[in-house]
Amino acid sequence: MKNKKKWILLGIVIFLLILFGLYRYYIYIIQDQHSQETTAITAAKKNTELVKVTDTQKSVWDTISWVIEGKDKDQRDLMVWVQFTEDNKLASGLNAIHSELVENGLSEEQIRSKIINEIPGIEEIRIQPGMYYGEYVWQVYYLEKDHYYYRFYKFKDGSPVGDRYTLPNR
Repeated sequence: MKNKKKWILLGIVIFLLILFGLYRYYIYIIQDQHSQETTAITAAKKNTELVKVTDTQKSVWDTISWVIEGKDKDQRDLMVWVQFTEDNKLASGLNAIHSELVENGLSEEQIRSKIINEIPGIEEIRIQPGMYYGEYVWQVYYLEKDHYYYRFYKFKDGSPVGDRYTLPNR
């Protein structure tokens, strides 16, 4: 009986050690991502009118950028694009950090309505803000007739930018 208790206790200890190891590995994997997100938020608050963050999204196409959505001091919706270099450092220069009031462009809901009206029968729409060759855009990922596509629309007016990118069938 004592031998059985030892094995059960040893099994529990090993299981807990494995769980702890997996947790530490997860933390190790996401620490760079979290650090970059924190840097983007800090830079956005320091260089723009942003006072409250409501959402953050990383965008990687031709450049790496974080788009921070939030509120300004007057509680107006604001979007801030923060660019990073290839080695994950905060970019410097004229448009490294850019902010726009959402009312000066199209919201996610407005872009969604526009896409649904332009392309009837699409499914699985995912919309996220980003950058496309220096333009501030909405990146749209959708399924149409058994193919997945990427499309980009200007944040300012919703006009299409560039070509539609077709992804291979799964």
